[in-house]
Amino acid sequence: MATAPARPLAELTVRGVLLGALITILFTAANVYAGLKVGLTFATSIPAAVVSMAILRFFRNASILENNIVQTIASAAGTLAAIVFVLPGLIMVGWWSGFPYWTTVAVCITGGVLGVMFSVPLRRALVTGSDLPYPEGVAAAEVLKVGSNSRAGDVENARGLRVLVLGSLFSGLFALLAKMKLVAEEAAKNFPVGNTATGFSTSWSMLLIGVGHLVGISVGAAMFLGMLVSWTVLVPLFAAGGDLSAGIDALVGGTFRGQVRFVGAGTIGVAAIWSLLKIIGPIVAGLRSALAASRARKGGEALDITERDLPIGVVALITLATLVPIAWLLWSFSAGGPVHDYPFAVIGGSLVYLLVVGILIAAICGYMAGLIGASNSPVSGVGILAVLGASLLLVLIFGHEADPARTNALIAYALFTTAIIFSIATISNDNLQDLKTGQLVGATPWKQQVALVLGVVFGSLAIPLVLDLLKNTLGFVGMPGAGPNALSAPQAALISSIAKGVLGGDIDWGLIGLGAVIGAVVIALDELLGKMGKMRLPPLAVGMGIYLPMGLTLLIPVGAVIGHFYDRWAKRSANPEFAERMGVLAATGLVVGESLFGVAFAGVLAWANRNSPIPPNDAPLAIMGEGFEGVAMWLAPLLFFGLIAFVYATTRKLVRTSPPADGPEPQVEGASYR
Repeated sequence: MATAPARPLAELTVRGVLLGALITILFTAANVYAGLKVGLTFATSIPAAVVSMAILRFFRNASILENNIVQTIASAAGTLAAIVFVLPGLIMVGWWSGFPYWTTVAVCITGGVLGVMFSVPLRRALVTGSDLPYPEGVAAAEVLKVGSNSRAGDVENARGLRVLVLGSLFSGLFALLAKMKLVAEEAAKNFPVGNTATGFSTSWSMLLIGVGHLVGISVGAAMFLGMLVSWTVLVPLFAAGGDLSAGIDALVGGTFRGQVRFVGAGTIGVAAIWSLLKIIGPIVAGLRSALAASRARKGGEALDITERDLPIGVVALITLATLVPIAWLLWSFSAGGPVHDYPFAVIGGSLVYLLVVGILIAAICGYMAGLIGASNSPVSGVGILAVLGASLLLVLIFGHEADPARTNALIAYALFTTAIIFSIATISNDNLQDLKTGQLVGATPWKQQVALVLGVVFGSLAIPLVLDLLKNTLGFVGMPGAGPNALSAPQAALISSIAKGVLGGDIDWGLIGLGAVIGAVVIALDELLGKMGKMRLPPLAVGMGIYLPMGLTLLIPVGAVIGHFYDRWAKRSANPEFAERMGVLAATGLVVGESLFGVAFAGVLAWANRNSPIPPNDAPLAIMGEGFEGVAMWLAPLLFFGLIAFVYATTRKLVRTSPPADGPEPQVEGASYR
């Protein structure tokens, strides 16, 4: 008797879209606040996957693919919140007094949709045809798989879920203790070295340990090299003979932000161009593959669902159609200003710049996200390069204006153009991570790509509302009339200062040039190591190590070393594949716990500051005062590494007591695994 064909799993459903939209609103608001306060945003894929599984598990026909769609929608929107790295600059330079709702929505949607379209052919080049680690994409897939399979009674996955939950609990618990001031959140010390100064800092973040394990030893070593260049060479070099009247912390911090980061941006730029040249071949192959798949579909050939992208013709049509509202946005934004002296040259040139640079940035950001993850990818460095290009385009046409009003109008136009490019960058930085998750769980690419567009739309509708709320209640440092409780918006301040420097003619090109030279040297070193068969040092990762603060980079190499030694042990175990996967789940847990806590704490912070207290309450969970800081400083590393050691020791124990590959379940006296 013939059996009925299996019913396909639910994937792109109305229920999933509505749940994704709801999570989007919450996570977008949290990310906008975090980006304006500290200049950082967090990836929302994993928190969204966890929330989705917790809700959809009550529906009988829910599937892993539907959960994947929910996290895809929410992650696209959460990532788009990084537009706050640019748009507040228009307030700071005095061009906008608020965020015009539909203009802001249109900037986010048009750039975001282009980011999705540009990433469609890149999927075949950088996901299916690449060995990039995609740490967050792999982690999200493991969360989805272990949650789905453990419900089905799979013993190995049940053990994996146990490790995932343990890592999540410890990671979230430590983050909570840090916010309660029971342990220190970071360790930092700036100190003199002869007639100069440098510093040391680290964030006690288990998320960074997990990311380090997932990206691997090569990327970790490259970031460590970049960090050494930054803090043992560049900071002491530029701080030599500096002004100590405001204190050593101000000197070191100002040197890093005002000089070293520009060097890092130059290194990232050269490394990104080199990386792009190396992946041109796979990108062209990906385009050919997409065209071949489109022809096969038209010819009636059945493609596997995991190879069904949006048709390349539809991608091209949407891309060209999106340029029309972008042209209108640029025209209306610049009305009455110097741009309308040469409207066709400037706006036409801007469209060409957006198209060409957008494609390049999509590839570069996708590659960076695949290398180190969306959360740690220095998109702001790409934003620096984008605003440099947009400003230089205006200098070529207008030169350096003598009239301050005309110069300010050109600065605003450069920032507005960069905002659209930044939307492309942030979405492409996230999309390939999501598509990697989809590949690992057997999702349909075109359905994910539609979900990404929906996520862009949902996020775009929420972002200006949150921006206006925060601007009207707290304000931004640097804007006219900013009060003592203003949000610092550090990335927007940096990018707007670059536009001012280029169009005003006083930017220090030597810093960017020095970074380019460092990038060229690292590229040569990496190629030499490759020819010698040695461990590589990805140039982009070195650039990230220079550009990012040490507090965000130091623990990634530490996590990479921990992961390296764990994997060496796993390869010697009875079931190496299971052992390595358990290590990935342990690292994923460290990422999940802190990510979920980050979302929750952003909500707590917003609630605590709902009435705009002066000064703002940035530690609403604190139960210990300043007198406990000394104890908290020593307690933090002991508890931090103790908990991590316990997670990995438990993981190894569960691996040792698991059945060998294709072997029976061992009987361990006194042990029970349920």
